Formats: sequence, structure tokens, C-alpha cells
Amino acid sequence: MRKMKKIIGFFKGNAVLTISLAVAVISAFIVPPNKDYIGYVDVPVIILLFCLMAAVAGLRGIGVFDALSRKLLSKTCSTRMIAFILMNLCFFVSMLVTNDVALITFVPLTIGLYAGSTMSSQLIMTIVIETAAANLGSMMTPIGNPQNLFLFRHFEMNGSEFISAVLPLGIVSYAMLCIAVLLVKKDDLPSPDDASSIRAGWRLWVYAAVFVICVLSVADIISAYICLAVTVIAMLAADVRLFSKIDYPLLLTFVCFFVFVGNLGNIPAVEQFITQLLAGRELLVSAALSQVISNVPAAAMLADFTDNATELLHGVNIGGLGTPVASLASLISYRFYCAAKDARKGRYMLVFLAVNFAMLTVLMLFGIIL
Repeated sequence: MRKMKKIIGFFKGNAVLTISLAVAVISAFIVPPNKDYIGYVDVPVIILLFCLMAAVAGLRGIGVFDALSRKLLSKTCSTRMIAFILMNLCFFVSMLVTNDVALITFVPLTIGLYAGSTMSSQLIMTIVIETAAANLGSMMTPIGNPQNLFLFRHFEMNGSEFISAVLPLGIVSYAMLCIAVLLVKKDDLPSPDDASSIRAGWRLWVYAAVFVICVLSVADIISAYICLAVTVIAMLAADVRLFSKIDYPLLLTFVCFFVFVGNLGNIPAVEQFITQLLAGRELLVSAALSQVISNVPAAAMLADFTDNATELLHGVNIGGLGTPVASLASLISYRFYCAAKDARKGRYMLVFLAVNFAMLTVLMLFGIIL
């Protein structure tokens, strides 16, 4: 009975995982498990998430983020300026290391900055803006997020074609984010009580090396499987406890969504419906579909049904705004926030939806005009 309560409690505490698992199981009754299931899951994406989580958990464990947060506080204690700095970090860093990596790196830093304060509203708004910044900044390069890399290769685009397609949206996005920062109330955060230092020097180099290898793997310079092998060896050598700090529910959520979307693509009636629906409406359909199944699988699902690469690229990237599921990277921020002390989950979700749908509306209108 106690074990059953724990299981029920686990699924209640991981609502998105519960939903994704439910739809994956339901779809399996329509498309019975077969050898095609192996190809559904984007294994390198799962591997890279695992490795990045391990690297960031290691860096957090030796005090890197604490040290960085206190250094940042020594430069400015204004909540609005901190939000502006973190927004820019997420926006520009995500172009090179993906939105997932940016959020895994900077959201814990943000929570550390606010540790011990009572400014929950400012923390929520800052994290929401960071999340939007990572999702929007990542659309600016082919390696910024998985859907960009997939579409870039699928449609055999060159660099100039890609930049000309996304640059106008990127400029508008950055302007919106700068305006959004003004929503963060300008207050002073309390100064740190004591100094913070990075512990276990040699481990710093190990975790930093793993992080660099992850970035190289994202850029397809190093195989994801080599990255996994290096990460596991590093975890075993530096701190075995890191295995317990991995967000396995989030990884399983990704797997479930991959299965669900893969099964949808194997239903003939669904394929025919998508072909008819998509013609001339790539922007609207891809953005809308992203709200339900997220933008990465939406891109993979729709790419074979259109030749309009630009509109599809716009749709799945703009569609990363909106619901928490629209970009699964947004779930990373949410889970980090939920794990913070005195988290106000309901408040966070209301602010997240309000900001995201406001930005989504503006970008959709701009995308239609383009």
C-alpha cells in the first residue's frame, strides 16, 4: 500500500511525464509495438541531455554556480539588471549550445541568486524570460536546437538561406525580450553573507571537460556515444552520486513523446489529414501542432509533407512559445523551479502562459506579414 502511494505520488508530481506516458501507451494500442519503434526515439538527444545534466550537476556540486552568483551580485544587486544579463546570456549562448544547455546552465544560477530572498515574483518572471530567451535565441543558428539542425539538413539549406530566414524574427524576438525585462520589478537583492569558493579543484576540470565534450557533440564534432562513455567514466571517477542527480523523469518524458509522435506518423489516415491540412498553412499548422507535441517532433513529423522550408522553420521555432510542452526545453526550467525552496508552481504556470502566449501572438502576426 505504501509503495502504491509512492507511485501515485510520483506521477502526480510529474504531470507532464504522466500525460506523455498515457498518450504513448494509447498510441501503442493503435500501432502495436514493432521494429519501427526503435527508430522513434532520437537516442543522441537523450544521451546529450543525460550528459549535460551530469556535467551541470557536477559543477553545481563543487560550488561553481554559487561562486558565479556571488560574483554577479558583487557587480549589481538590481533584480532588473540581473534579469537583463541572464536574458542576454540565455539568448546568445543558446545559439551555440542549444536552448536545453542554456537553461540547464543558467536557471540553477538564477535560483542561486535568489536563494534566501522573499522575491518569488521576480524569480518567476526572470526564469520565464530566460526560458523564452533560450527558445528564441536558439532559432538563430542551425545548431541552436534539434529542430533547426533537422530542417537544415532535411531541406539541404545553406548558411545564408538559413540566416536570411530567421534574422527578422530574431531581431523582433530580442526587442520583445528587452521589453519583457521591464516587467521584473526593480529591487535590490540582499548581499551574500559570506564568501563562496569552488571546491575540489581537479573535479572542476573534469566536469568542465565533460561540458566541452557535450558542446562538441551537439555540434556533431564528437559522437554522442563517445560523449556518453566519457561522461559515465567521469561520473564514476569524480562522484558516483551524480547518477542520482539526473532528471530521469524528464528523459522519460522525451522518450514517451518520441513514441507518441512516431506512432501518429504510422497511421495512414493521420498522414493524409496532415498533407491536406499543411498545404499553404505551414506556419500556422506547425506552430499549433508544436503546442501539443512540442516543436522538435512537430518538425520531424511535418517536414515530409511540404517544400516550404522557411515557413516550417518559422512555425516550429515560434511554436516553441506557448504551452510548457511546446518546447520541451521549457520543462527543464519548470522542473528546476519546482525543486527550489518555497516554489509557487501555480503562480509560475500563470506567468509562463501569459508571457509566452503574448510573445507567440506578436511573432505569429509578424511571421504572417513576412
